[in-house]
Amino acid sequence: MTVPLDFPEVNEVDVALTVNGARYRIHCEPRTHLADALREHCGLTGTHIGCEHGVCGACTVDVDGAPQRSCLQSAVRFEGKHVTTVEALDDDALTAALRAAFSAHHALQCGYCTPGMLITARDIVRRLPQANEARVRDELAGNLCRCTGYQGIVDAVMHVLSTYHTGEQRHAD
Repeated sequence: MTVPLDFPEVNEVDVALTVNGARYRIHCEPRTHLADALREHCGLTGTHIGCEHGVCGACTVDVDGAPQRSCLQSAVRFEGKHVTTVEALDDDALTAALRAAFSAHHALQCGYCTPGMLITARDIVRRLPQANEARVRDELAGNLCRCTGYQGIVDAVMHVLSTYHTGEQRHAD
């Protein structure tokens, strides 16, 4: 005898997101987290999904000027906020400096963690221009990399900190 499965009805919601300066109106389940909304509904696949527990940092995006995990909260919670993904940073001078330093210091291998690392590294340089190596390591602790051993990433960020001058400080330490 087969017992029929009775699943609860799935209700979807409309969500208005501002991502990389563009407005997106998506239709999704209320539980859809921002990372899935970015990838599946906005076509922005630079945001990677790793652990889906906020531990690995692969999904890090900039929200209103601060790095945030996009796998932890539903997309609905980001209405009215400005989300910036790695795709929007192609013409950003600081990100260009970080990309060059990542390459020069062998700070990437498989590249899976790189978008989240770049978002976090960009925040470090903008917010903590006088950071020392210990502080950089502490700030990067929320972004996991299985390939590099971190020294190249730290060296790249330290290089940019020593050569890139910015007066911007977006949020408190």
